[in-house]
Amino acid sequence: MTQQFDESMFYDEFSMPLLGDDFPKLEVQTTHGPMNIPADLKGSWFVLFSHPADYTPVCTTEFVAFQKKNDEFEKMGCKLIGMSVDQVFSHIKWAEWISENLKVEITFPIVAANDRIANRLGMLHPGKGSNTVRAVFVGDPEGKVRLVLYYPQEIGRNIDEIVRAVKALQTSDKNKVATPADWPNNGLINDRVIIPPATNVKDAAKRKEQYDCYDWWFCHKPLER
Repeated sequence: MTQQFDESMFYDEFSMPLLGDDFPKLEVQTTHGPMNIPADLKGSWFVLFSHPADYTPVCTTEFVAFQKKNDEFEKMGCKLIGMSVDQVFSHIKWAEWISENLKVEITFPIVAANDRIANRLGMLHPGKGSNTVRAVFVGDPEGKVRLVLYYPQEIGRNIDEIVRAVKALQTSDKNKVATPADWPNNGLINDRVIIPPATNVKDAAKRKEQYDCYDWWFCHKPLER
């Protein structure tokens, strides 16, 4: 008897999460013990970032950079979680090496992923062996995927941009606004925020009276502190 191929099972196993999706449920082992992601992070923003391998130069610089920004993430109510397919004892020893040699203590958990988890998050790329790419997932307090970034193995991430992106997401959610390019240092409107475009003729006619505008579809205001 021929076994029927269930396409839905294939995509559930291997299609990576998209913006707005629920973050995949993962039971993982970390340097801080077992974790259920995103259940254990409910109520908190989080940044889950993968790296190709422990004991590699670019990854080491990234972990130091993430740790040095950890206080900023914590002030935003955002937790950091690292991840690669290395075993947990390797993560522990690598973190010890960083502390002893670079004088930086890694305080966030590092997930020991397997190929199934890595595939589920789209972190294994053809032609790159078993190493995971540099993926970044930002999740919100409800466990929704809000931002996804992928970098090749050869390019280290800009941690300031990830801090900025979390701040921008939180600002957008709280104030129901959009943020411009390079916010809060935009070349046109500086640290001001953008009003969502009007959706009917009546509101469009009022926009220039209510806000500072280049036109009714491009209006902005100071961010309420």
